Amino acid sequence: MTSAALPLRTLGRSDLAVTPVCLGTMTFGEQVAERDAHAILDHALARGINFIDSAEMYSVPARRETFGASESIIGNWFASRPGARNKVVLATKVAGPSRGMDWIRGGSSNLTRADIIGACDGSLQRLRTDVIDLYQIHWPARNVASLGALYFDPARDREVSSIREQLDALTDLVKAGKVRHVGLSNESPYGVAEFVKLAEMHGLPRIATVQNPYALTSRALDNGLDEVMHRLGVSLLAYSPLAFGALTGKYDERGLNGSAQPGRLAMFDSMKKQRWARPEALEAARRYNALARQHGLAPAHLALAFCYTSWRVASTIIGVTTKAQLDDNLAAWDTALSPQLLAEIDAIRWVQRDPAQ
Repeated sequence: MTSAALPLRTLGRSDLAVTPVCLGTMTFGEQVAERDAHAILDHALARGINFIDSAEMYSVPARRETFGASESIIGNWFASRPGARNKVVLATKVAGPSRGMDWIRGGSSNLTRADIIGACDGSLQRLRTDVIDLYQIHWPARNVASLGALYFDPARDREVSSIREQLDALTDLVKAGKVRHVGLSNESPYGVAEFVKLAEMHGLPRIATVQNPYALTSRALDNGLDEVMHRLGVSLLAYSPLAFGALTGKYDERGLNGSAQPGRLAMFDSMKKQRWARPEALEAARRYNALARQHGLAPAHLALAFCYTSWRVASTIIGVTTKAQLDDNLAAWDTALSPQLLAEIDAIRWVQRDPAQ
């Protein structure tokens, strides 16, 4: 596939035109050293990718020692590649309440206006840029079922900064010229609708995107959030399309501890507690991977093509550790999924409903 094969898509109602494949950078600074990360960034640009996503808390798994590492690596790449910054749409994220990460804002259980503005200034410094094209709230401050939680529990509500306060902070950043457009991540239908409603009521910046998980084993978005985003003109940035490697087939025969090419789920104990590593999620992945092989496809190509060809997805975020992985992910771009194959995918989902939700 040549770089010209990737079209451009507009995010939400913004003026951001991005490729439908986005380079995620959570591996930079942990699994991928800076020199190798720069080579991957160079290669992504050469292959026609113009969209890069990061976050202040990256790399992953999150550690005090690597907080901001991914952004710093990107910033050093910009500094060493004159003109590169103008060739990419740059997205990053402010972390929500700490979730046990006491090195982020002292472990605060809130996300205030001052927090958002201060975090953005830190990201700008690490990224060595004057403006972030898409600035996203990584996860909500309020009580919400996300990041692997199945049920909303009103008993867990607590007093935190309101959506309006957070939107006001994002507005300040846009007015200051530090941010061009804003987005959300790990959000619910209520959150998306409320951010849009308040923006329209008060003339504030409208969210352009929501970055949520979307994979064969995690399709909760298909049951309501997709309609909300479609009707409100908000674009989906799909993350973890390969379910942290489970949908590549690498864990099918020997499980997490016996893979010849271990990924994050096998390498880090903290990752083995993730939703992607649930026994039922790995079992569902094995079924999808077997289905791919029955149809003459590599498992990863089936999983990626499912996202690449979905009307719901504006851009799919791929995380890689080598240039070869990047090429392989891009090779799935032209993969067509027949109506019969899509029906067989849905048949598996009917029996094993979103085990990595």
